[in-house]
Amino acid sequence: MFELSKFNKYREDNRREVKRARNGLPDSLWSTYSAFANCYGGVIILGVEENKDGSWRTTGLQGEEKLLKDFWNNINNPQKISHNLLTEQDIRMYQLGEDMIMVVHVPAAKREQKPIYTGGDMFKGTYRRNWEGDYHCTFSEVKAMLRDQTEDTMDMKVLKNMQIDELNMETIHAYRNRHMAYRSEHVWEQLDDLDYLERIGAARLSRTDGQLHPTAAGLLMFGDEYKILYEYPEYFLDFRELLDPEIRWTDRLQSSSGDWTGNLFDFFFRVYGKLVKDIKVPFKLDGVVRVDDTHVHKAIREALANCIVNTDFYLPRGIVIKKERDSIVLENPGAIRTGKKQMLKGGISDPRNKALMKMFNMIGIGERAGSGVPDIYSVWESHGWIEPQVIEKYSPDRTILKLSFIGVKSKKVTEKSDRKKVTEKSDRKKVTKKTQMQKQIILSKMQPNIKYKVEEVAVWLDVGRTRTRNILKLLVDDGKIIATGTTKMKRYQIIE
Repeated sequence: MFELSKFNKYREDNRREVKRARNGLPDSLWSTYSAFANCYGGVIILGVEENKDGSWRTTGLQGEEKLLKDFWNNINNPQKISHNLLTEQDIRMYQLGEDMIMVVHVPAAKREQKPIYTGGDMFKGTYRRNWEGDYHCTFSEVKAMLRDQTEDTMDMKVLKNMQIDELNMETIHAYRNRHMAYRSEHVWEQLDDLDYLERIGAARLSRTDGQLHPTAAGLLMFGDEYKILYEYPEYFLDFRELLDPEIRWTDRLQSSSGDWTGNLFDFFFRVYGKLVKDIKVPFKLDGVVRVDDTHVHKAIREALANCIVNTDFYLPRGIVIKKERDSIVLENPGAIRTGKKQMLKGGISDPRNKALMKMFNMIGIGERAGSGVPDIYSVWESHGWIEPQVIEKYSPDRTILKLSFIGVKSKKVTEKSDRKKVTEKSDRKKVTKKTQMQKQIILSKMQPNIKYKVEEVAVWLDVGRTRTRNILKLLVDDGKIIATGTTKMKRYQIIE
């Protein structure tokens, strides 16, 4: 993130911040440290100032040894900063011209360490990075970080104020049917509903009353929407099909509509069917049975399940799935627990809702090896489509996955065509300007009451007779000159 040789090319952004530090450590240093640690990490360069045009210039440091000592004393002081993430290797001193600068490499904190905050109060001293600036985290953002700290995820919570019979039994039986179809003759097939729900993590015994109560995962998966809102007031599921630009949406499914359960199980299968109904399936047989499932189908199932099991249902705006003419966009509340870089690399599974993931896994949906997102990228690459996009937004936390069905070659052809159109348009402008200039030359040279041959006018313009004849015709059409005579004997005269 910082190389001395590129100093003159750098600008402040979401990974770099400069501070003067001429008279010691600036107070804003610690809010920037907090902001970088709670996002992707970054570098803080002390002894540098930003110019009006965004470029940097050195201001230098005074008493480097004391400055360094003050830095370590402060960062190891819990009243100044909640957690020291740095080692000696994370701080470097550089000589730049006559000035000394200090570069502090701040790593991204692990979810178990967040929030990193200043001043001893996490709700007042937690920051995040927003491009060039540090912004103060809201109460809900801090609470979201705290929820992500624990190994027991939020969906494992036992809902002691809710009874098992408040879950939707029709949805539970639909789930059991899918489970048995996927794993025929499973040992849990003969269990009654209560034992079965406990085994899959949808219910758990309470230590206080010894009774079986739904877990948060059980409520989300099998509850009715209005009861889910008791525990998750911000709960909202939204599918939008946007195939016609002249219509706001061509199809929509909302959890709050009241004409279906509004739970995650029913949402998943209703939406999945809508997402894949237009996907072309190559003809393939497994024995005598046609196989209608492809790698693309599996990737979309993985993406949809990944969106659901990584949602923070306490955050606003809910899950939004958009099906457009040439893409699918999946949005869910909550930041990426492993970090975007690790998620794209794969190999580590750290879902926000482990119990929900287990339930999806048991019916053959989702991965537990952390390979889900890399597999999606692999499928898209094999089909020659544009690489999927993963976008993280904050305030409130939100993760967006965009899957485009546009081919890389098609995109290049489109871009080339667009460039060609721009060039052609530019060429037309050039021709128009040139023609206009040639018209003016003709009008300036023609004398009243004198008739001119095409050959005479061509000499003025230094072009051929065909080109000259075309320009003269334009002037006739404009009403500037008149033409008399037949084709070979035609003469042109200016109108006074």
